[in-house]
Amino acid sequence: MGAHQHSYNFSEQFNFSGKAKILSIVGIIIGIAVVAYGFLSGNSERTFLNLLLMSYYFTCVCAAGLFFLAIQFVAQAGWSAALLRVPQSFARVLPFASIVLVIIVAAGLFSHNLYHWNSPEEAANFSSSKAFYLTPLFFLSRLVIFLTAYSVLGMVITKLSTNEDLHGGLSSYKKSIKYSAIFLVIFGFTTPLWAFDTIMSLEAEWFSTMFGWYNFAAMWVSGLAAITVTLILLKKAGYLGWINDNHFHNLGQFVFGFSIFWTYIWFAQFLLIYYANMPEETVYFYKRLEGFYMPLFWLNLIINFMSPVLILMSRDAKRKTNMLLVVCIILLCGHWLDYYIMIMPGTLGEAAGFGIIEIGTIIGFVGLFAFSVLTSLSKVSLAPKNHPFLEESLNHHI
Repeated sequence: MGAHQHSYNFSEQFNFSGKAKILSIVGIIIGIAVVAYGFLSGNSERTFLNLLLMSYYFTCVCAAGLFFLAIQFVAQAGWSAALLRVPQSFARVLPFASIVLVIIVAAGLFSHNLYHWNSPEEAANFSSSKAFYLTPLFFLSRLVIFLTAYSVLGMVITKLSTNEDLHGGLSSYKKSIKYSAIFLVIFGFTTPLWAFDTIMSLEAEWFSTMFGWYNFAAMWVSGLAAITVTLILLKKAGYLGWINDNHFHNLGQFVFGFSIFWTYIWFAQFLLIYYANMPEETVYFYKRLEGFYMPLFWLNLIINFMSPVLILMSRDAKRKTNMLLVVCIILLCGHWLDYYIMIMPGTLGEAAGFGIIEIGTIIGFVGLFAFSVLTSLSKVSLAPKNHPFLEESLNHHI
């Protein structure tokens, strides 16, 4: 296997303790306290919308981790073999994130704090064709079926990696390719529907056929940014000695490229609606281009397009971990703002804001994400030691 095989400890495991554990638990406690404050202070709709935003974001990032894994297997990519444990830990947390999202959606739906089409006075406004699609039971069933399918396939794919560690051989790897291909087909067809249901139906009178892909682009960029941040922080903590600048360069290219893809879809959706100038479509942007939301609307584009393009343009920038870390954190904040602009103008309108409820919910979910992902990561070795392309990944150079 060459000299590389002996210079690294492939049985290395992440030890989740100390400051990281304390901070994530404190974050969760702050989140719970602020959500309780939100409900007790009479801001239940605003609290529910923030819970929806963060639980959707949490689930999207975990699903993006699984999507990353599936792409690597189907493409039979070699470069990424050494870093697969991080997206695997995201995929392992996906069932938990899905349960949190389903609980919040169901509670918000039946308490009439989310999805106003479920309230008796608004139900009459819809055409019969939409009324069937937006039946609460059918609506929730779709969400449960989609997320269950993703979660089960994610559990199968991550379990195969554990088996590969124990038994070696190519059997687990070949099965991983098969299940990843199945996942990608299901995920590709159902992701837009998941976005339509969870986010677009908050404004059920409006629709955009680009909305599903716009959400997919946001999910994918956020997931890539979260994977990159996790890898850089682990490396700074003294783990993953085998990950080098070339691996980060590839991740930087992904983040850079798909930020442009996100912008392309953002612009395509905006331009088509602007050009057609049909009242039932333009109402969406009209709400977002006035008052409190107007600066946020343009800030969203600047953060999520300009920052990666201007900062990550050069080869050197993608290889400087501190610079890559800053851009990925900016993008994670930027896509929070992106979801905020998708959710708040059509629900709370001018009554929305950015205060203790928003900040507390963010802190709570960041703590929850860190705690669940790092707990999952600490359960297996940090290197997939019997992965057939591990040697290729160790010698990856671009």
